Amino acid sequence: MAKRLMRGNEAIGEAAIFAGCRCYFGYPITPQNELIEYMAKRMPEEGRVFIQSESELSAINMVLGASAVGVRVMTSSSSPGFSLKQEGISFLVGQELPAVIVNIMRGGPGLGNIAPAQSDYFQATRGGGHGDYRTIVLAPSSVQEMVDLTIEAFRLADLYRNPVIILGDGMLGQMMEPVTFPERIEKIDSPKEYALTGARGRPGRFIRSLILDPKEMEEHNWKLFRKYQGIEKNEVRYKTFRLEDANLAVVAYGTAARIAKGAIKRVREEGLKVGLIQPITLWPFPSQFIRKCSRNIKDFFVFEMNTGQMVEDVKLALEGEGRVHFHGRPGGTVATPLELSRIVARYYYQVKKERGR
Repeated sequence: MAKRLMRGNEAIGEAAIFAGCRCYFGYPITPQNELIEYMAKRMPEEGRVFIQSESELSAINMVLGASAVGVRVMTSSSSPGFSLKQEGISFLVGQELPAVIVNIMRGGPGLGNIAPAQSDYFQATRGGGHGDYRTIVLAPSSVQEMVDLTIEAFRLADLYRNPVIILGDGMLGQMMEPVTFPERIEKIDSPKEYALTGARGRPGRFIRSLILDPKEMEEHNWKLFRKYQGIEKNEVRYKTFRLEDANLAVVAYGTAARIAKGAIKRVREEGLKVGLIQPITLWPFPSQFIRKCSRNIKDFFVFEMNTGQMVEDVKLALEGEGRVHFHGRPGGTVATPLELSRIVARYYYQVKKERGR
């Protein structure tokens, strides 16, 4: 298909339509407003449902209602608004209802600013709401990946009956790049055995997350846990760049991975053997792959647009089998590839000197 030049936020919206999203509910907040604006135009054109809710709380509960009747549904927000959705996300998980939730992150904490950041990693990957749960978290690093991962998010949400989070940032949401779209997925509203579609001619159905009996609640949690184990086994995704002969690995995701790739190209020109590990699924995290890399690589350089969050998962993955260095730029400040290349090179030579002792 022909390529289209699209802004990241708009590309997510069009990808959701291609994936068969029937309902979108959202509330404006920068820097994801182009997404809700795009859906306000395109969803009615497609004969689908768009509602600008009165709040983020309303939006996520509308998502729950639409998912309960068996249709594909999406909402989106940015960091403070994403925080307001956490209770509803916990309810979706507890009731095993699929949904796609987009967070175009901005600087924080508090109201923060509208600049790109990666400070919501913990909230997304640890289950930001109450209870013992997980959500699949996908991290695009380009507008094309926003398209591809949005379509994949709907598939994964239905497959596991679980919310899927697309974790972008203000830079990805605003940038424009050429993208291609696959064929539309039209026949996706197949009957779902849990959907509340009326009970004529069949037994009634009941969806709930209120389970008062402790033993029953425990059994439900173990059922969810087994589902998470299956996700960890089957859905880990990552990319690598110039890793084959590397003796230092940079670990970065999203916009930070784009910057890291540019930095690695620069230091490679200086003869430094540096490669990139780019997690695509932030949960499930590619822990086993990173641990495997430690057989040949003993030094890992984690770069994030925050004060250090994914770095904890890298340390957990390595289990002490490797040294971890961290560099971050929080609050919406975006490092350049040149800046990062100098920092990586400095660390590389430091490690080389220490290893030579």
